[in-house]
Amino acid sequence: MTDPATSRLARRLGVGDAVVIGLGSMIGAGVFSAIGPAARAAGTGLLIGLVIAALVAFCNATSSAELAAVYPASGGTYVYGRERLGAFWGYLAGWGFVVGKIASCAAIALTVGAYAAPSWQRAIAAAAVVGVVAVNYRGVRKTAALTRVIVAIVLAALAAVVVGCLFGGQATASHLNNDLIAGGWHGVLESAGLLFFAFAGYARIATLGEEVDDPARTIPKAIPRALAITLLVYLVVAVSALAAVGPAALASSDAPLATAVRAGNLDVLTPAVRIGGTIAALGVLLSLVAGVGRTSFAMASDRELPKWLDAVHPTHKVPHRAELLVGVVVTAIVLVVDVRAAIGFSSVCILTYYAIANAAAWTLPREQLRWPRALTALGFVGCALLAVMLPVFSVFTGFGVLCLGAIIWLVRHRRHHGTRVSPSDP
Repeated sequence: MTDPATSRLARRLGVGDAVVIGLGSMIGAGVFSAIGPAARAAGTGLLIGLVIAALVAFCNATSSAELAAVYPASGGTYVYGRERLGAFWGYLAGWGFVVGKIASCAAIALTVGAYAAPSWQRAIAAAAVVGVVAVNYRGVRKTAALTRVIVAIVLAALAAVVVGCLFGGQATASHLNNDLIAGGWHGVLESAGLLFFAFAGYARIATLGEEVDDPARTIPKAIPRALAITLLVYLVVAVSALAAVGPAALASSDAPLATAVRAGNLDVLTPAVRIGGTIAALGVLLSLVAGVGRTSFAMASDRELPKWLDAVHPTHKVPHRAELLVGVVVTAIVLVVDVRAAIGFSSVCILTYYAIANAAAWTLPREQLRWPRALTALGFVGCALLAVMLPVFSVFTGFGVLCLGAIIWLVRHRRHHGTRVSPSDP
């Protein structure tokens, strides 16, 4: 556990502060895009999928919090996997994070295009990526003040969605009975895997060990509260959108919340929803590109990715090569892939990342556990189950890219060591 006396950061955050940070990390662009693919998979059963996704996210967050308390260094499961399971599993977690978040960048960029100007979706998505990479290249970061502004705009946009859907004259309970649990329980679990994308960022609370007052008490309280509030917001938005137009209309739209509002008499709110969705997506994209670039930089520093990515710009002091490569790859993806495919692929990789986190947490001794060990097991099983229940294309491409990463690691380490390499080797 992190000793309060040795914390390098000021311990100023209480339970309320940690909850707000968690809400700012979760309530964002994902809800503007993931509801559509989830409706296609499960109809109104997506509401059950939403609860399942939140439960898996909760289990994952508790495991991450336990590991972060023991290993407070940055790097997340890339570090936890190396320390608890061996170098290969840490690398695989890092690889899964990088490729999964690259797909997330593509999905979020496409969301920018879908809400800003649907007829120019791909062109605007590509332009958004170029713009964000240019901003990050110059070392401009999303500040805490900017984060608060973005969260306020997102919440205002979601409030406009609820008002427009419920009071626009088009809402009816019969829409909630259409395609009830379409696709059976397989569809519900597929929707849970897709909606897991909308909870991205929940582990931010788990990594606040050096910044909160009394982390052993604060973090266990903050995680369930932030997840519960996020789940409540998402349920209200999802029920409102489903009641307004039904699952079929949501499933066929890349901007499902705007579609739901536009169908009623309060379609004057549609521009507010589109602006909110665009700003939310741009804010997330700014953070994602920076995060993936820095994780790639860290892995290159450890020689787990090509060494030429381990370069810092002499003036702007950012990992410019890593971020430029991320920008090129994401731009290429948004020109050929749709939102559903990008979300599905991302979910496969990120669920694998958290499955490794749960496996690492399982190995912790009892005295380092803050929650019942059963939650760790439930998180691992949940991640594995949701990953294989995602759309077939996403499953095959996601696990295919993960296997490619594993092969690269084994070949490189065999070449360096000249002997047979075990995944559990340090």
